[in-house]
This record gives sequence, structure tokens and C-alpha cells, in this order.
Amino acid sequence: VQLVESGGGSVQVGGSLRLSCVASGDTVGRYCMGWFRQVPGKAREGVAGIDKDGSTRYADSMKGRFIISKDNAENTLYLQMDCLKPEDTGMYLCAAATRMYGLGVALLLDKYQYNDWGQGTQVTVS
Repeated sequence: VQLVESGGGSVQVGGSLRLSCVASGDTVGRYCMGWFRQVPGKAREGVAGIDKDGSTRYADSMKGRFIISKDNAENTLYLQMDCLKPEDTGMYLCAAATRMYGLGVALLLDKYQYNDWGQGTQVTVS
């Protein structure tokens, strides 16, 4: 599946953004999907993930501020980001996997579970 992100930008502290990830070549309903953040010099980290059945998982620092959702009809993954902080700054990438290898929703935040990646959209909070 091919993935294209959009919706990033520059926002003030406390502001909001909604990221989108449009899929083509297959339907998102067949995939576990996640959002990851990449900061130069640091490892890619899981932000939020959503399983095929709608189960979700969030990184601790995002709980209560971010919401991941998937619209099968629009073939799109979303990330609603509220109460943004400077430490949320980074390149946000979406990813897809046909399955998780192992048990537990925590795997949704493991970058090694995913095969397909988008190019990312930059989020800057200042």
C-alpha cells in the first residue's frame, strides 16, 4: 500500500493540527496502521497505532492529547493533535502492516512491525 501524509505545519504551543494519511493500492481496513515521529539524531518513535478492529494505543506523552482514527470509506488514517507542545515537533510518518507479529496492542507502536511507510509531514510547535 502507498501512503501519503499531509496536514503538518507550524503551530503555536497549545494549538492543534490534524494529520491525514491517504492510502492507495489497497484498503486501510486490511491493515494495522500507526503514526510515528522522527527527529534528527533520534530513533523513530511510535506516537499512536490502530488495529484492524479499531483498538488503539498511544505513547504515554500523547495520551489525552492525540486521537488516531481510520476512515475505511475514505481510505485515510488521521491523527488529531491537540494541546501541542514544543517537544511534539518532528516529522510525522504513517505506516501500515498487514498484521502484528506477537500479541498485544503495544506492538502497534513498534516500528519494526511495519512494512509500508509514507514520506512524512513536518510538524513544528513553537
